[in-house]
Amino acid sequence: MAAEYTTFGLAPAMRAGGVLPDGDYRVHRDFVDFIVDGRPLLFRLSDLDAVSPLASDVPPAIFTAQVRSLLLETEAPLPGGRYVIYGCPECEDLACGAVTAVIRRDGEDFVWRDFAWQTGEHADLDLNGYHGIGPFRFPGAEYRAALAALLDGSAHTRRRVLLIGDRVALLAKLAAALRTIGIGADITRDAGDVPADELRDYGAVAFGNAVTEEERTAVRRAFADAGTDVAHVDGLAPIVPLLVAQIEHALDRGPAERRRLTRLTADATAADVEVTSPCRVRLTAYRVDRLRRTRTHEVFDGVLEPGGHRIALDARTVKGESFVVARAPGSVLVAAVTHGKPH
Repeated sequence: MAAEYTTFGLAPAMRAGGVLPDGDYRVHRDFVDFIVDGRPLLFRLSDLDAVSPLASDVPPAIFTAQVRSLLLETEAPLPGGRYVIYGCPECEDLACGAVTAVIRRDGEDFVWRDFAWQTGEHADLDLNGYHGIGPFRFPGAEYRAALAALLDGSAHTRRRVLLIGDRVALLAKLAAALRTIGIGADITRDAGDVPADELRDYGAVAFGNAVTEEERTAVRRAFADAGTDVAHVDGLAPIVPLLVAQIEHALDRGPAERRRLTRLTADATAADVEVTSPCRVRLTAYRVDRLRRTRTHEVFDGVLEPGGHRIALDARTVKGESFVVARAPGSVLVAAVTHGKPH
């Protein structure tokens, strides 16, 4: 049966990195996702932690080669006319597994079909095929225009953050954690002396609690004078993994409706989480005790179906000044725990 026409588009996306409670880390990756019929194609693949080949951190020559490959201007990289649609976010090695598909031209149209999970040179459609996905027929002009627009370099996002505050030791640890997961970070006390060209390289600016409102206004003015729009992050607490999560959320410039995590609130008894597609969600609680020590508790790790979910919290893990971080493969949200009396 011939594939029916569907729309094709592209949109910025990210694979949320982060510093994990056990000291391990996940690499942050910004990439361009495929929007099929108005919805990210990655969301159709359920709980898949992967990125497209159109990642912003690859060298420009490789990025261009990937675009031209999807335009069928070069030979298919895998036998049978197969192309990698999503790959491992850590190493991009086919042996780790990848979603592949056959891409062919049919007249002026482009058709993606026979999606499969592939770990070797050849795909086994009977064993590892995604039988409920595709085939998709994309109008040629729309398909070519979307991909060709990437060749001007606009897909490369700003993945640096400027850290402003007094606590040098904390900022140094935060900068090191961000760099570990692939986000550039610089520390300053006054952005007024930073050249405008350098300010334009930042995607976010994060303020420590001790930074005064006057100083924050001066920093915002410096960025405005440089003609650049950045996200502003007010640090919730001196907890490095929490601050990393705040900054990652700020760097996610994709539209809210195309994120997997769309809402997170928390009180002393439960966290309310809303997701848009089936995905693995991890909830971690952080709190600062009376001696200003950080306490970390993993409170949930499982696959959630689309919709709202209320996840119980142990009151002992979120007493006092505490926060909850929710992570999914492509999203991260942070919420302060409220301790008001129930209505």
